[in-house]
Amino acid sequence: MNTLVFQLSKTAIQNLVEQLSAYQTSNNNPYVTFAAKHKNATFLAYTSGKVVIQGKGAQDLANNLKLEANPPKSTSSQNALKTDHNRSMIGTDEVGNGSYFGGLAVVASFVKPEDHNFLKSLGVDDSKKMTDQKIQAIAPLLEEKIPHQALLLSPQKYNQVVGKGLKHNAVSVKVALHNQAIFLLLQKGVQADNIVIDAFTSPRNYQKYVSKENNQVTQAITLEEKAEGNYLAVAVSSIIARAMFLENLKTLGEDVGFQLPSGASAKSDKVASQLLAAYGMESLAYTAKLHFANTQKAQALLKK
Repeated sequence: MNTLVFQLSKTAIQNLVEQLSAYQTSNNNPYVTFAAKHKNATFLAYTSGKVVIQGKGAQDLANNLKLEANPPKSTSSQNALKTDHNRSMIGTDEVGNGSYFGGLAVVASFVKPEDHNFLKSLGVDDSKKMTDQKIQAIAPLLEEKIPHQALLLSPQKYNQVVGKGLKHNAVSVKVALHNQAIFLLLQKGVQADNIVIDAFTSPRNYQKYVSKENNQVTQAITLEEKAEGNYLAVAVSSIIARAMFLENLKTLGEDVGFQLPSGASAKSDKVASQLLAAYGMESLAYTAKLHFANTQKAQALLKK
C-alpha cells in the first residue's frame, strides 16, 4: 500500500477539505480532523498539520490535489513564540470550526510588551499543544488580565446563517466573526501596532468577504499561517477560545442529556443518531452544525 505524507498549513488543509467534502468518511482517531476516501485512496488530515494519503490510488489523488511530497521539518527549526518587546499586538483565533457539535468561538486579544513575562509564567502556548485541563485552568487568568473580545456563535444561530442558500458559508462566517471581534476590541480604545489573524483562508478571500461587512476595520491586518504558534496575542486568543468552546459543548450536552464529543468522527455520528432517536432533528439543530456530513451519517445509522 502506498503512503504519502505531507506537512501543510491550516489554509492549505482547509482548501483540501473543501475539495474532498463530498467524499468525507468517519474516523475514530481523535487526532484526525478530517477523513475522506476518493480515487482508491484514503485521505487523513491531522491536528498537527500532517496529511496522510494511503492506498493504491495515493499518488493519483495527490496529483489530483496538486500535492508534492516534501520532507518533514526538523523540530529544531520550528519558531518559538515571537515576542516583539517594542510592539503591541491584537491577535485572533477561532475554535470549533472542525467540530460537529458545539458552537464556533472567535477571540481577539490585545497583548502589550509588558504582558509577556506574565504570559510566559503561565506557560502560554499554542492551545493545540496544551491539555484541555491546563487551558481551562489558565483561561480565567487570561480573561481577567488581557483585554480581549470573545464571540460565540451557537450551533442554533450557526445553522440559521451558514449553509446552502443562506447568508454565509463556512469560510465567510469566520471572516465575519474575526472582523467583528477585532472591530469591537478596537472600539474599547486599545491601540495596537499590529493585527494578526491566524490564517484560515487566503488574504484575497478574506478581503472579498470582509468587504461585505457593515463594520470595517481600517487598520492593516495580516493573515499568517500557524500564527497561534508564533505570537503570544494569537496564542492567548486560541486558549480563551478553546475554553469557551469546551464550556459551550458541556452546556449543550447537559441541556440534552448527552455527552457531546468534540471533532467530527464516527463517535459524533453515533451520538447524533441517538439524539435523533430521542428528540428528532431539532436536537441536532440546537447542538450541531447541520451542514457537516455527520448529519446524513447519523440519519443513515438511525435507519439501520
